Amino acid sequence: MAAGRPSRQLLSLSSQQIQNLRQKDKWVPLPEDDDEDAAAAAAALAAAPDSLPASLEALHGESLSSLATGDDFTALTIAPGMFQDLDASRARQQRGRITLYCPGDSFNRKKLDEVLRASFPASAIKSYPDVFYVEYFAASDDAPGGDLFFFDYGVVACWGLDSAQEAAVMRTIAHQAANQPVDSEELEVDQFEFNYSSLEKPHIQNDTVTLHKKAAKDHQVKLAISYALAQSTKLSLHERRVSAMVVETKHLPESLAASGKVALSPETIAKLIGKVFIQKAAVNLLSSVLDTPEFFWRAPDSFQALYERICEYLELEQRVEVLNARFAVLQEMLDMLRDHQNNHHSARLEWIVIYLIMVEVVVGLLEVLGLFGLVGNE
Repeated sequence: MAAGRPSRQLLSLSSQQIQNLRQKDKWVPLPEDDDEDAAAAAAALAAAPDSLPASLEALHGESLSSLATGDDFTALTIAPGMFQDLDASRARQQRGRITLYCPGDSFNRKKLDEVLRASFPASAIKSYPDVFYVEYFAASDDAPGGDLFFFDYGVVACWGLDSAQEAAVMRTIAHQAANQPVDSEELEVDQFEFNYSSLEKPHIQNDTVTLHKKAAKDHQVKLAISYALAQSTKLSLHERRVSAMVVETKHLPESLAASGKVALSPETIAKLIGKVFIQKAAVNLLSSVLDTPEFFWRAPDSFQALYERICEYLELEQRVEVLNARFAVLQEMLDMLRDHQNNHHSARLEWIVIYLIMVEVVVGLLEVLGLFGLVGNE
C-alpha cells in the first residue's frame, strides 16, 4: 500500500478487504542481535526464574485443554489450514501457530491477575506494564514452547498452542477478565505462523515469522513481535466497526440527493456524530494502537527494531491513515446533514415569524378601519 493520501477505493473497503489488500508476500528482514551486552541486558530485564515446569498440564490435574470441548466456544476454534501442507513431525519441531484474539475492549487487570494466578503457577507468570506473560508449557531443544500474552487493551496472543488449548484459554481466562466483551460476530481473530531455523535469515513473509532457533526460549522476542501483532488485531476491530458505520450511513447522502430530505431526526444525527467521535477517540486518544509500548523504553534496542519491522510489514501507519480518512469523511457527511437539519428548522421558524407578522398586520388594519367606522358598524 503506497504512502500518502488514501484513495477513494481504500475508503470503501471493509476491514477484511484492507487486510487482504496488505502485501503479504513482501520479504521484510528482521534484525539480528549478536551483541553480548544486549543479550545480557535482555536477560537482566527478563529476571526469569531458574527453572519452570516442563508442562503446566501436569500441575493442573484436569488441564485447560481438557475444557476445550463442550460449551458454546467451539465457534472460536480455528482450523489449522495453514499447517495442512506440513509434515506433522516437522511442524511440531520447527513450526507453530500464532493466533490473536480480541474478546473485549480491554481487560480488567486486577481480575486477570487473579484468574491467571488461580490457573497457573506463580513461576510461570510475569507482569509487564501493559501485558501479562504466561508460559503455557516449556520449550525444548526439539520443539517450541507454548506462550500466552494478555494485553491490557483486550488482545490475547497465543504462541505454539493448538486450537483446543486456545479455546480453553479464551473461555476460562480471557472471557472472565474482559471488559465490555464483544459479540461473537464481532470477535476479531488473526492467524500467523512462526518458524525457527538456523539456516534462514530472520524475516517475515506471507504471515510467517522466521526466527533463529536461539530465540525459541526467549519470550521477550515473542513479546516484541506480539506487541505489533496485537496492535494490528486491535486496529482490525476498529476497522470493522468503522466499516459497519459506513454501511449504516451510506444511504443518507443518496436519500438527500434523490429527495432533498433525510428521514432522520436531529437527535439521531447527534447520536451518529457521537458514535464517530467515540471510535475516533478510541483509535487516536484512548487506545495503545498508535503508541510505542513502554516495554521498549528499557529493553535492548534490538527489540524495538524488531517491533518496528513487524509494524512495517503489517502496514499499521497506512491503515491508521485510511481509518482516520474514513473518520473525516463520516464526520464531514454528518456535519453536513446536521447543518441541513438546522437550516430546515431555521427556515420553518422564519416562516412562522412571517405568518405571525402577517396576522398582526391584518389585525392592525382591521383596528384602523374600525376607527374610521369602515368596519364593525351595523
